[in-house]
Amino acid sequence: MKKLILASSLAFAFTGSAFSAVRSVTLSVPGMTCAVCPITVKKALEKVPGVSRTSVSFEKKEAIVTFDDAKTSVKALEDATREAGYESTLKQ
Repeated sequence: MKKLILASSLAFAFTGSAFSAVRSVTLSVPGMTCAVCPITVKKALEKVPGVSRTSVSFEKKEAIVTFDDAKTSVKALEDATREAGYESTLKQ
């Protein structure tokens, strides 16, 4: 029984979720010029593995993205918008 408890504890300790964190970042997306642009940016970001939520504002020219940092990175988010035709950078 002790071996089973120890094995369960070790398995939990080494899962990816034990070392990951949910992060939210704001990306500046200055190239959005029309009402359809945010839809395109949102769809591109939602395809990135690990992204759980996106909010894109045409008025502010930005995207707020919530993601699991064990599954993706800010660079991957920027790459996704770039591949969709919109340069983006991490907003400080």
